[in-house]
Amino acid sequence: MKKILELISEEVMKAFKDAGYDEAAGKVNVSNRPDLCEYQCNGAMALAKQLKCAPIQIATAVVEKLSGSSTFSKAEAVMPGFINLNVSGEFLSDYVAKMSESDKFGLEAPDKPLKIVIDYGGPNVAKALHVGHLRSAIIGESVKRICLYMGHDTIGDIHMGDWGLPMGLVMTELKERQPDLPYFDESYTGEYPSEAPFTVSELEEIYPTASGKSKQDEAYKAAAMEATFKLQNGVRGYRALWNKIIEVSVTDLKKNYDNLNVHFDLWNGESSVHDLIPGMVQKMKDDGFAYLSEGALVVDVKEETDTKEVPPCMLLKSDGAAKYDTTDLATILDRMDKYNPDKIIYLTDKRQELYFTQIFRCARKTGLVKPETELVHIGFGTMNGKDGKPFKTRDGGVMRLEFLVRDVFEEMLKKIKDNKDIGEAEAESTAKIVGLSALKYGDLSNQPSKDYIFDMDKFTSFEGNTGPYVLYTIVRIKSILDKFAAQGGNITSCRIAAPVNESEKNLMKALSFFSQTVESAFNELAPNRICAFIYDLSNALNSFYHETKILTETDEAKKAGFIALIDLTKRVLETSIDLLGFSAPERM
Repeated sequence: MKKILELISEEVMKAFKDAGYDEAAGKVNVSNRPDLCEYQCNGAMALAKQLKCAPIQIATAVVEKLSGSSTFSKAEAVMPGFINLNVSGEFLSDYVAKMSESDKFGLEAPDKPLKIVIDYGGPNVAKALHVGHLRSAIIGESVKRICLYMGHDTIGDIHMGDWGLPMGLVMTELKERQPDLPYFDESYTGEYPSEAPFTVSELEEIYPTASGKSKQDEAYKAAAMEATFKLQNGVRGYRALWNKIIEVSVTDLKKNYDNLNVHFDLWNGESSVHDLIPGMVQKMKDDGFAYLSEGALVVDVKEETDTKEVPPCMLLKSDGAAKYDTTDLATILDRMDKYNPDKIIYLTDKRQELYFTQIFRCARKTGLVKPETELVHIGFGTMNGKDGKPFKTRDGGVMRLEFLVRDVFEEMLKKIKDNKDIGEAEAESTAKIVGLSALKYGDLSNQPSKDYIFDMDKFTSFEGNTGPYVLYTIVRIKSILDKFAAQGGNITSCRIAAPVNESEKNLMKALSFFSQTVESAFNELAPNRICAFIYDLSNALNSFYHETKILTETDEAKKAGFIALIDLTKRVLETSIDLLGFSAPERM
């Protein structure tokens, strides 16, 4: 199903052609002066310069060809040469009715579905998730859902930090606390315990303790590096202990990500590509890309057009140890081998932009990816406190993510109880659903690259551009439809009809931009496009609700048209919030 602007443009292009002008000038856009018209074509202005004539002359001739068109209720030429357009109610209602009956509301399937891998999450094993992990998870999940809805084969990978010195630090601290564990006895040949020798809480305390010790004690750091070496070289006990660390950490990670309605298809970490590194590095040497520089093995990635310095990509440090660069490149190699993706998308803090420039250039230069493979980095801004600085706890520490989620849910529960007499169980269930919308919408409504202020009062408000406001709109529609059904009405037999007032027409116009919005959100990898759309749609629905008698309308044909329209609005809103990664309760 064509987008509404395509259909309107086609009509105006035909009029340009019929008037003897280049039809390409007939492209139509939404008017930036809605007080004057709904849509506008400015093609006569550019055409007049080429033809050396007055633009109003061209605009007038085109408008004459549009007279009698069923698409427009108004088409007028305005000085100095604009064409102002309003669509007819019949054209608009026909378009929206087709949306209602179409799969995905008229969104067209791609000619060639892409294979896309999205790398988001990026937590470190043995460490608690903190607020710094929020944006990667929330934006990544939404981008994945948008890609899937567009019809592309999409895989989400958490890409955990589960290999390297942090693991050695944890093991060294465990050995100091529990030296008799069989994992550290290299002569032990029996079965290792089925239960982990630590809880997730203990594990999360062990890492920062070990990290602090290593910065002050050279012998401790050396022991940690030795433990890392043993792990990475397959010493049996260290691998078994590492598996327990992964097991306990991943169980906790899944619980926390489930609370955010964030899900991954792959739970891979840096360790999954460890065995690929030697062969990859050797090939880069053999092909003449990698060379020694001050003892380290590097690949030059600078280009002549660079306006700032782009350092070489370091594969191995002077001691022969691999770096994040190495594991990220090996991960690209692994993904190309297993999935052959058309596009790989990474989500990290925007301060890593230079790093990904190095990685992407190295991958291309060394042939890890095909020339047509897209490598994309979505660099996001920080979530800040009201002081404009990165969000912290009251004592200045980095807040654990589960505590932030808990605080939002508790604030939402308080507001729900204050606003309505509701049972405890339902209040808690509703608070979790609405609280998640507040947290996610508060983040996603911003451009990914922008920093934003985390404002609990604003995000949890039922008014304004917030998640709870959108959910309240959906619940309002559900209530109307339930009452209609209780009165004996049959929603499935209702059909959308021509609008009877301006607010109904505005609601139809808002709905008509669904497919265009999803496409632009995909092309720009920008969930904020979806947020802007559903906020406008919610406003249009609420204006229509306040200005129109729906259930008390005595004209049954009109009432049926109203019901069909708000039912479509509900379905579009529910689909849209699912693309953002949250849902609506039955009532609020």
